[in-house]
Amino acid sequence: MMKKCLFLLLICGGFCLPVDAQDLPISQIMIDGEGWELLSEGHQFTEGPAVNHKGEVFFTDVPTSEIFKIALDGKVTLFSEQANQTAGLIFGADGKLYGTSIGGKAIVQFDNAGKPTAITEGVNCNDLVVLADGDVFFTDHVDGKIWHVSPDGKLKEVAAGIAFPNGVIAWPDQRQLVVSDMKGASLWNFVIAADGSLKHQQPYSTMQLPVGSTESGADGMTVDSIGRLYVCTTLGVQVFDTQGRLSGILSKPQRAFLSNVTFGGPEMNYLYATSKDKVYRRKLKTTGVRFTR
Repeated sequence: MMKKCLFLLLICGGFCLPVDAQDLPISQIMIDGEGWELLSEGHQFTEGPAVNHKGEVFFTDVPTSEIFKIALDGKVTLFSEQANQTAGLIFGADGKLYGTSIGGKAIVQFDNAGKPTAITEGVNCNDLVVLADGDVFFTDHVDGKIWHVSPDGKLKEVAAGIAFPNGVIAWPDQRQLVVSDMKGASLWNFVIAADGSLKHQQPYSTMQLPVGSTESGADGMTVDSIGRLYVCTTLGVQVFDTQGRLSGILSKPQRAFLSNVTFGGPEMNYLYATSKDKVYRRKLKTTGVRFTR
């Protein structure tokens, strides 16, 4: 165990994950008789599930530029028709909804009426994460880069060298960032420096690939309260333990493309998934994370 922890200290810039949260088989989070529940259908391409402090989940239909809200009782209503092909969504600790507007080439912030305001423009963007201090990181798979936007709106490139950077998420302690590579097998880990730069770039976990393929199809990700990582891939939702080891794979809710996941609901114990024209959820024996200031 000491050797394993020392290895993580080396690659993660001095942070070692807790001993009592290791070797977690996927059976520990699954509930007998609980499967995927259909919540919404008839969309063109769903993406970006994001949870607010109440546990309500918002998702986007990218081609129609619409954002929908899933209430705690599962009812789905329209939130915005002004999304301008927004793909990624996330709530900041300030309670505001942020998104990556592909159509507007901008990182945007939505008000309570669903109107977007750009916080940085002229960027290729796909998915994003907003930290408690207001720092924004987003992926750019067109140029193969990761970008940072400071709370005062300054934009800078902070990482490159990933074939197709797609999903991005922060660990629960917000000291590290994970980026998925859609065209490869690796999940990339970074240590977040105080100035917003990323350090110690390492391929942290290896995803399982379809037979005969070199591409994971990895897209959106989420984490639970103890630090398990959930990654949407071609094979399903791949779940990694706190040491970066594959615990197992949750089957896809349908055969179509699986774009993103997040935890939500009153107790934060439902995993919500966007899959092409539909949105699903399933109850698990774990909970997600609410980030607050």
